[in-house]
Amino acid sequence: MKTMFLYGLVATFALGAAGCGGETRSAPVAGTATVPARVQTQPTSSGKANAAVVVASADGQAHVVAAAALGGLQVFGMDGASQRSTPAAEAAGVDVGYGFSLNGKPTTILAAVESSGNNLRLFTMHGGTPVEAGARAIPLDFAVEGVCLYRSRLDNAFYAFVIGDGGEVDQQMIYANADGKLDARQVRRINLPSKLKQCTANSAGDVYINEQTVGVWHLNGNPEADLAATLVDAPRLGHLGEENEGVALYDGGEGSQWLLVSNTSEGRINVYDRAHDHAFLGSFSVSAGDKKNTVADLGPLFATSAALGSGFPHGVLLIGDEDGGSNYKLVSMADVASALKLPPGTPQDPRNAPKPAIATVTALVETRPVSSYGDAADDPAIWAHPTDPAKSLVVATDKKAGMVLYDMQGDLLQFLPDGKMNNTDLRDDFALGGKKITLVTASDRTHKSIAIYRLDGDARRLVNVADGVQPTGLDDPYGLCMYRSAKSHKTYVFINSGDGLMRQWELLDAGNGKVRTTQVREFKIPSQAEGCVADDIGGALFVGEEDVALWKMDAEPDGGSAMTAVDRVESNPAIKDDIEGMGIYDLGNGRGYVVVSSQGNDTYAVYRRDGDHAYLGSFAVVADGARGIDGISETDGLDVSSRNLGPGFEHGAMVAQDGRNVLPSQNQNYKYVPWESIAKALKLEMR
Repeated sequence: MKTMFLYGLVATFALGAAGCGGETRSAPVAGTATVPARVQTQPTSSGKANAAVVVASADGQAHVVAAAALGGLQVFGMDGASQRSTPAAEAAGVDVGYGFSLNGKPTTILAAVESSGNNLRLFTMHGGTPVEAGARAIPLDFAVEGVCLYRSRLDNAFYAFVIGDGGEVDQQMIYANADGKLDARQVRRINLPSKLKQCTANSAGDVYINEQTVGVWHLNGNPEADLAATLVDAPRLGHLGEENEGVALYDGGEGSQWLLVSNTSEGRINVYDRAHDHAFLGSFSVSAGDKKNTVADLGPLFATSAALGSGFPHGVLLIGDEDGGSNYKLVSMADVASALKLPPGTPQDPRNAPKPAIATVTALVETRPVSSYGDAADDPAIWAHPTDPAKSLVVATDKKAGMVLYDMQGDLLQFLPDGKMNNTDLRDDFALGGKKITLVTASDRTHKSIAIYRLDGDARRLVNVADGVQPTGLDDPYGLCMYRSAKSHKTYVFINSGDGLMRQWELLDAGNGKVRTTQVREFKIPSQAEGCVADDIGGALFVGEEDVALWKMDAEPDGGSAMTAVDRVESNPAIKDDIEGMGIYDLGNGRGYVVVSSQGNDTYAVYRRDGDHAYLGSFAVVADGARGIDGISETDGLDVSSRNLGPGFEHGAMVAQDGRNVLPSQNQNYKYVPWESIAKALKLEMR
């Protein structure tokens, strides 16, 4: 089972344009204007005005759905009239998401948190009525305050961020189970120092959280990306008062992308320009109807840029007002723009799903995590059993501790604490003592040597067969790959160092049941390189110069140092350095694909193995909520096989290291992706 640990929060205490003045914007920085509320709802049945949302339906209607404490989810019309309520225990917060795929249909969902049991509850919206659709109430181990939804533009996956009284931020992935019910799994836990009041998110992965007396934070909501927190604005340092509560996002298209924050202690709402480092654009207060008095105790906020009729042509800002009638004020975003002399932009329909920019697949299996903490798992090698595909194996490294061996279900079969093993590879049919064996090598950074093993497929064990320490002469043996020549039938191993120096050794039977090495070649890659793979049939070596290019070289020991660029980072926008792990999918007769990890954008590029090595496309591996397997990110090493590897992997697989193992957070591991999924996503061939 996955175990949870708390993420440390790496914060950037730089207020930039918002807190320190920053560069001057061309747009005027307005004083505090007053904007009238066009509508105010009737009071909630409970006398509590917690967070609320505006839900737009397919028939052009819209409703206000409020988390009304013991009143549950209370629904109001856009005229402010109370219409109905749905039980939701003591509802503390609510958010809306559009386009969730449920039973094959795009569905509007609501995520609500209730403070009596501290649970996350999930609803669908039908004809203006919230209907509970969750398989269960998802328990949370803290006092909840609010919730916001994030729909990933990569694969349209939905995530809920639940925030708490003690500074907790719990990210949950929402998915549909086999019964068509909504459920959720914890992705990761983040902690801020003190009480949180509200959060908001968008499909780009921007998450904003209001830490009530500290300030507003910006986080990256993508669970497969670096978690970084930036303080957008803070009391005494910027434009916020001593206490703040609500946050909302308005997307009016290019030039009108705003963050709104309720500056509660000063009775105004601040507006920041998200497109220009959150530059402060001005603030405004809200008056209720024909009253001269403004709303004094600004509570939770919600904004939408959807056009909602003549009264709200550029969307609406919804404000919770507990002290001024326990109701909600509806403010036209066009009025806000006019008051601050800002362009309102173009109405954006939140129901429009973001278009995926890249093909996506999911992993079928993940391994048990490596035992070492931090950046530890690194590189796998796939071994296909010759007669029983289900008994195939994955050899891999824990680069802080040793070698690991997994079965095709991801279970750990063996761990050898032999040192800091970085990269590994294997080749069948090595002649040792008159028998054909599977030979495994690894770059041993502890002993600065080549580690050599025999893989006993029947016993499912690695056995050390190195004829003593086989030194590399390198200060830091780094990347490694093996090559079996189709010309000479000799077996070689390449190892590079961090500065690009690369050496080639022949692997030889030492005559005592052991294997020794002899160096046959040395050449230099211009800058740092690690990942490499050899094409045994084509006699080619592919090497990734991490920040520069994917190179092709001659793999034979007399091949020299000539390099041909297959692809360059600067030439292909789909590739973002570092270029790291790589493997070859064999279609036979020299045909197939070279798969390379583009570590900088968590994707995998596919090139034709033969001919001009044309770039064929890229894919990403994303989370599967139902299986509880997260996506793959920041991949160091990978391997690809076209052999039958057993159930689910009949056409082969890609096995890749996962640099951020979440759902929930734990030590790094390896994920197994069926080649069939990759082939279908990119319209490639299968063997």
